[in-house]
Amino acid sequence: MGMQDGLVNYAPILVQIIIAGGLAAVILVASTIFGQRGRSAPGRDTAYECGIPSEGRTAIRFSIKFYVVAMLFILFDVEIVFLIPWVLVFRDFIAAGIPILTPVLFFLGVLVIGLLYEYKKGALEWEK
Repeated sequence: MGMQDGLVNYAPILVQIIIAGGLAAVILVASTIFGQRGRSAPGRDTAYECGIPSEGRTAIRFSIKFYVVAMLFILFDVEIVFLIPWVLVFRDFIAAGIPILTPVLFFLGVLVIGLLYEYKKGALEWEK
């Protein structure tokens, strides 16, 4: 297998990078052409949704609990994403005789302990 054969394997990745870069360039050019330009544009610094000018107060204050729950959701969501590859290769590890269950149970144990800690601290209670 020569070097050129190895480069052919990376062709789909190169095509994806080119498409992503081209799409980003098209979006930036379209935003520049069709977007609001200049400091004199009316409503330049206001929120824009569906072509309807906003009425009343646009900045809504959220409770800090909202942000704590959102961060906890992201944290546990990312940890669950780490379990997906394990599920997909579990049979391969078992067939190869590699003990994979113990490390994953440890990972899940830490996850459950963290969840119990957050529950005990009251971080998951929406209203007090």
